[in-house]
Amino acid sequence: MDFRISTRGSHTPSSPIRKLHSLAESARSRGRIVYQLNIGQPDLPTPPVFFNQVKRFSEAVIAYAPSAGYPEVLEAWVQYFRNYKISFKPSEIIITSGASEALLFTLMAVADPGDEVIIFEPAYHSYISLNHMTGVTTRPVTLSATDGFQLPKIEKINKVVNKKTKAIIICNPSNPTGTVYGRRELQMIVEVASKNNLIIIADEVYREFLFDGQKHISMMSFPQVRNRVVLIDSVSKRFNLCGARVGCVASKNKEIIATILKFAQSRLSAPTLEQLGVIPLLKNPQRYTSKLVDEYDRRRSAVIKSLSSIKGVGWYRPAGAFYIMATLPVDDIEHFSRWLLESFHYKNETIMLAPGSGFYITPGLGKRQARIAFVLNSQKLRKAMEVLKQALRSYPKKITKK
Repeated sequence: MDFRISTRGSHTPSSPIRKLHSLAESARSRGRIVYQLNIGQPDLPTPPVFFNQVKRFSEAVIAYAPSAGYPEVLEAWVQYFRNYKISFKPSEIIITSGASEALLFTLMAVADPGDEVIIFEPAYHSYISLNHMTGVTTRPVTLSATDGFQLPKIEKINKVVNKKTKAIIICNPSNPTGTVYGRRELQMIVEVASKNNLIIIADEVYREFLFDGQKHISMMSFPQVRNRVVLIDSVSKRFNLCGARVGCVASKNKEIIATILKFAQSRLSAPTLEQLGVIPLLKNPQRYTSKLVDEYDRRRSAVIKSLSSIKGVGWYRPAGAFYIMATLPVDDIEHFSRWLLESFHYKNETIMLAPGSGFYITPGLGKRQARIAFVLNSQKLRKAMEVLKQALRSYPKKITKK
């Protein structure tokens, strides 16, 4: 049969976070202990209140939820946002199957195939893959590790804006870099969006994960762009509920919300039990998140201390989320990551990294970078960093000096 995969399918890149999963499973089958530093999957327990809430479900049938979400869940999100001085009405929120569906629906609502969306690279891989899936062109603005991946001057952002540009995606705190953007930097986004009639897609799922006295500033705190901000959120990280797949999209732009609702109706509904289970968590978020921040700060310290002791490794101090983009003294991180799983172990242990090139659009960038997720406890992280140190000593393809 003469069959050809769609251009959309062939051009969508594999996830740098998950593409080596089969190699990790193979390593485990050989008896290896694999420390997974590749994925933002917290190892902390899900709050028992979630399970208790699900167990209270007494209906005889698990029916479809309303496409926009249950009214009581929408009210819980309103209350959650109110805790952070962000004001939404239930009619301005739609419950989604995680932040990924929220992003997909938003891109489909604001851009047509061939339109352009600005991202800051290195960027969360789903921004890149979802743009491919929707036929939207991703226009990157490259950030530098030398200044901790801070946003560049506004002139550099303006250079990539053209008649096809429809939106800017900003993730704050950033996945994959852990960078926290302050009011001055966000004001640049506001100015570019206002001048060029762009939508701001604000991914704020790591809102609570802040260190070193940082304060989170939501894009919704800028009155002049409130009608052009689409806020993306999720319960996954802050409540250790990645598998529940409950997120939301919120906006004061009625046209965008009405359009996203049509997409939500087409996919019927977000999960019923999981929606209901998150209600008590959303109503009292700080009860669960305050302890998380202290724990992740300890984990961050463990990783930074270990990286600073490894010769040739470049690193910076992330101020938020739970990731760090480290520069390693090897020619090709993807080859190194495969080698770690296929050929190397130290005391029967090895590690799984997320190759940095998968977080870039620009060809050739990120080949020496790896995203490290510090989602394991501090003891395991120290062991994982020792494995990394020993691996770099043994790896046969060290960086070529030029």
